[in-house]
Amino acid sequence: MTEGFDTGVIRISDDVVATIAGLAALETPGIAAMSGGISEGLAKRLSGKNVQRGVSVEVGQLEAAIDLRIIVHYGIPIQEVCRQLQRNVKEAVENMTGLNVVEVNVKVEGVAFKEDEQSPEEPHRVK
Repeated sequence: MTEGFDTGVIRISDDVVATIAGLAALETPGIAAMSGGISEGLAKRLSGKNVQRGVSVEVGQLEAAIDLRIIVHYGIPIQEVCRQLQRNVKEAVENMTGLNVVEVNVKVEGVAFKEDEQSPEEPHRVK
């Protein structure tokens, strides 16, 4: 009698799901940052808990629910970018973990303006 390895439990930690969701969120066009203050460029260079800022998850054995707090770029249609964000996060978590994502809730907590925009009359202090 041969038994396979299909008996046992696979448990994916909340931290793993939060990291996947945070990275997928930052890869979504129109998302400036997670509300925890990590900018897109910095978050891509970091791993672990730093990417999880602005992400809360509840993970069961078969399902996950995800809450995101984000900052969007000024001038983009917020509803459209949030719908795309929900799709991207759901797809990434489901594909990587096999969990069924039952909801992705998004709270927009800020708008980011381009940092390099200066008025023409404003001289640069250092040349």
